[in-house]
This record gives sequence, C-alpha cells and structure tokens, in this order.
Amino acid sequence: MCGIIGHIKLNKEKIDEQLFHQMLSTLQHRGPDGEGVFISPDRKIALGHKRLSFIDLSDNGKQPFINSNNKIVLTFNGEIYNYLELKKELSTAYSFNTETDTEVVLAAYQVWGIDFVNRLKGMFAIAIVDFNLNQLFLIRDRFGIKPLYYGFYDNQLVFASELKAIIQANVFPKELDKSAVADFFVYRYVPSPKTIWKGINKLAPANYLKVHLKTLDSELTEYWSLKASNHQPSLEKLSADTNQLLLDSVKQHIRSDVPIGSFLSGGYDSSALVLWMTELGLKPNTFSIGFDNWVKSEDHYAKIVADHLGVPNDATIASNSSIDLVDKMAWVYDEPIADISIVPTYLVSELARKKVKAVLSGEGADELFGGYTWQHDFFQQTYNTSLLQKLKNILRPADPVHYYALSMAMGWFDYAELKQLLHEEYHSSIPEDVHWFYRKHFRSDLTPIKAIQHMDIKCFMGELVLTKIDRASMANSLEVRVPFLDHQLFEQIFSIDEKMYLSKNQTKQVLFENIKIKLPKSILSRKKQGFVGPDTYYMNMEYYRKELANANLVKFNVINQSYLESLLKQNYNWKLWKILILEKWFSNWIAA
Repeated sequence: MCGIIGHIKLNKEKIDEQLFHQMLSTLQHRGPDGEGVFISPDRKIALGHKRLSFIDLSDNGKQPFINSNNKIVLTFNGEIYNYLELKKELSTAYSFNTETDTEVVLAAYQVWGIDFVNRLKGMFAIAIVDFNLNQLFLIRDRFGIKPLYYGFYDNQLVFASELKAIIQANVFPKELDKSAVADFFVYRYVPSPKTIWKGINKLAPANYLKVHLKTLDSELTEYWSLKASNHQPSLEKLSADTNQLLLDSVKQHIRSDVPIGSFLSGGYDSSALVLWMTELGLKPNTFSIGFDNWVKSEDHYAKIVADHLGVPNDATIASNSSIDLVDKMAWVYDEPIADISIVPTYLVSELARKKVKAVLSGEGADELFGGYTWQHDFFQQTYNTSLLQKLKNILRPADPVHYYALSMAMGWFDYAELKQLLHEEYHSSIPEDVHWFYRKHFRSDLTPIKAIQHMDIKCFMGELVLTKIDRASMANSLEVRVPFLDHQLFEQIFSIDEKMYLSKNQTKQVLFENIKIKLPKSILSRKKQGFVGPDTYYMNMEYYRKELANANLVKFNVINQSYLESLLKQNYNWKLWKILILEKWFSNWIAA
C-alpha cells in the first residue's frame, strides 16, 4: 500500500522540486518503507510515490516505475491480487525483470492498452503517463477502496492519494465548496465527485480520467458497472459456488512477503475470514476493539471466535476519554466524515500495526449478502405475503430512494433544517433535492432490493465506509485488505434472484450456510450489530457544549449560533456529532 502524487504544469513555471518533495512528505504515513520521484526532462511533469512494501521487498519494487524506453511512467497505490495469473498470461509478450505487481500493471497496460483495467482484481489508484500518446490516465478501483483526488487550476493538474498533499502544493485557493458543506450535513460525507474544497475533485469508483498532456483536456469514463439477472440455482449450489469464490479471494488476498493478520469483531464476516485463513494453513494475529463498561462490546465475541479457531487475539478498549481523538481525526481524514466509528477504527488500526503491516477486514459482506437491517426490513416489506401488505404495496408502492434516505438519516438535515443551520451565505448552495446523490445511484433497471444494495455499494460503502477504513489504517501505516470486495463475487450474487440469497429468517443466508457448522453457536445466533459503541460514548451533552462553545463555524459565518444553541439544549441529537466533526475539521484546516 502506498501514497501517490502528481503535478503537471502547462504555465510558464516549472516543477519546484523542493515543494514537490514537501507534498510527498505529507503522505509519509502511507508509505514509510521508501519513496521515489520522477520529473520529466522539461520539468513540466512530476510523479511521486511513498512505498509500503509487501511483494518483492527489494528496490526492484521502487516507484515511479519506468518502462524500458522511458516512454511510460507508472505510479500506483494498492494491490493487484491476480498479478501472478496476469503475469503468466503476459509472459509471452513481455519480459519481466521484477517480482512486483507494479511491473505487471505496466506490462498489462503496454500489451492491452487502457482496457487492461478490466482484467485487474484488486484495490488500486493508478497514474500512468504515456509519452507515446501524450496522455495521462488516472484510474480508481471498482469499489473505491483506494482514494484518488485531482484538480485543474491555472493550466495545472495536481493529483494525490489524499487532499493534504494537494493542499500542500499551494495551487488551489483554500475555498470551501459551499454545496459540499450542505451535502456533508445530509450524508455524513462529501459525495463524489465533490470534495470539501472548491476546485478539487474525487475520482469516482470504477472510473478513469484521461488527460491530454499538452492541453489538459480531460475525459471521464466509467469502465465497470454491475449487471443483474435472476437465475435461481439451488441454495446448496449457490452456497458452494460462493464459498469457493471467497476461499479463492482470501487465498489471493494473503499473498505477501510479510505476515497478514485480520480484524476480528466476532460477527459473521470477520469470523468467516479468520476461519478461511486457518483452513488455508495460517494462524493469523487478530485484532479487536471494545468499549469500556458495555455489555455488547465486540471484544468479548472476538475472543470466543479466536479461542475456537486457536488464533491469537489482541484487543484495545475505548474509554470515554477516547472521544478526545476527534481532534486528531481532522488531520487523519482530510475532509469531514461523520461516521461514528472513525475513532474506534483508528484505535484498532493502531493496535494491529504494532504486530503486522496488513490485515484482512470484512467490508463488503453486508452489501453483498443483504446483511444490513434496512436491507432486511425492505425485503420483508417487499415480499410480505399477507393480503394487507400486498394491498399496501399496490396502493403505495415503496420508493427505494425515499426509504434509503430515511435509513441513512442519522443526524439528517432536510432542506428546511439546512436553511436554519447554515448561514445565509450558504443558502443558494443548498440543493433543492438534498438526496441527489442517492437518486444518482438509484437504478430503475434493478429490482427494488437490488437497487437498495446498489445504493449501499455506491453511497454508504463507497463514500463512507471505505474512506473511513483507508484513512484510519493508513494513518497508522497499516494496509487493510477486503476479500469480500471481489467484483466477480458481486457479479455472481447480482445475477441471482434475490429470493435465493436473502431470507426473512436468516441474515446473510449464503454466508451462514458456509460457516454454520464451523463456528460457535453463540456467534451464529448473535444478533446483527454494526461497528458502533454505546450511545453514552457519543451523547455526552456536556462534552458538546464545551467543544462547541465559541465555535469557529459560527465565527466564520458557516452555521448560525441560534440553531446550534437550540440543539445544545436537547439531551440527545445526532446532528451534534456532524457539527462537531465539521468544527474540528474547520478549526484544523481553515481557522488554525
């Protein structure tokens, strides 16, 4: 895992090498094992790379990687899990000099052109400068596991793995995107392609950007989308096929020249991953997070699984004082993200990094198998066989976007509330349809429940969950690998009639079928629990009153004091968590 940056200048200036190294140094946490810089002979193009090494630990893996005639330069962040299979396929057309997946990416591009991206399995953010074509390609993986930001300004292009590196370039005015501020209060994150900064964009998942090196004209292409059908295999066949795909995915994800551990919560997803690792002959170190004085604390369940599978487990316990880490999260996350597990994810990543450089994690399983409560409830409602429910479905058919927006509504502000919260300078930037991002990713060609799953993949997971896990782990120089996010596995499940993999009585039925005789009954019967903590951890109203007194958001005319005071008089309101997160970010990046 790594960090990448790039700078292209078409104005009269040339690359400032000292400044470029300063930009690269902001990503030290993403790659403490080494760094590399490429600057073109005319000093108009620069690429940089920070390395966290896993495969071929020698200097052969150093990036940016340059082809034999110095016409193609590549830098990338991520892991290509099928690189050995691709290398074998490419060996008749390309002579390899290293054991790295980086050279496989370069070879694949040289042989197949930009369509090579469709052959990759993995997580990646890739930059390729092709002097033969006078083109730059910026490419992001299908699910958005790895980040990539970019912006054009004053005949320049700057891109990087994190916003802090772009800000360090001193190219863009530090101006808030007012519509992004409004979006944050609706979604808990700033949705792609926006960022919190005006003029800087996120490259959306499953997209690549083609940029002409001589003009900076650009073209955006979506290279992958999920297709759906309604095949009806038996549950036995579906479970067996899925188990094989997952076992193969885990096998590829543990390819490394250093040990791989695993996060472990005691839920189905992480427990299954550790189970498969043991079946493949590993005894991985596992890592868990718990909360002080909480009966539902995950570390208890994680220990049950670890003991059952005979693997070591370390746990860290969050206390009430851990919430103070939100001050540090403003730097870690670059832009405001109000997931309630940003601090616990950071803490368990910090714990894991003491023993390993990489872990497996269960992200993607809920999206894939319908594990979220809102998916289950929507399925129950949609396929309820009672005459009354059938009549209700006919008279008032469910609107998946409206349903989904309500499901995501932790601390949600509607249009009227945004006008009360935000200073009048922001009112013209509030979108009339505050749920535009959900609507953008709603697909009417899918069945209603698959449409819900698709919005989860593109919105909740792609923008919130994966951003959280990337920043929290990489801030600790830890790589997180997510075997459930295998695009072939998603394609298989979406080709199946949802009634075959969703059940009214059993959560994540297909996964359950593969673990039901291999894990303790206390784990199998455990009620679904998200990665959360006790409400008391987040709803200390005295803490909010102290932290939001003399708020910079008020001083700088972002929010209104009167509305903030009305919230602070209450005993419980998740809107305060969002305001706190933005206040910490604003104080760190603008008001400091």
